[in-house]
Amino acid sequence: MIMLIVSAVFVVASCVLAGRANARFRNERRLPMQWGLTGEVNWSAPRYLALAFFPLSAIAVLGFQTILSINVVPQAAQEGPVLPVLIGTGAALIAMQLLHFWLIAKTLRRDAG
Repeated sequence: MIMLIVSAVFVVASCVLAGRANARFRNERRLPMQWGLTGEVNWSAPRYLALAFFPLSAIAVLGFQTILSINVVPQAAQEGPVLPVLIGTGAALIAMQLLHFWLIAKTLRRDAG
């Protein structure tokens, strides 16, 4: 049960961040999704799709981990790392989402100036 709660907290946090970013980038029709080594945008996506990417990824990845934690019995001495791995995965997804928003803002500022 705790796994489901932890996963839900990270998914809700990702959705809240995406909602706030939607308000922040509301004047943009498309948002960058990938950058090359030179900093140029390789491709962009419609704003709603770009902002939904991380919440949908969080649902998929954390949902898969939660289902595995509930349905697969860990071997001896492997019960301990299940929750920390789930928390680490959720934190990494949130960190990547925040990095993506920072890169978007940096690119938009650069292109505007």
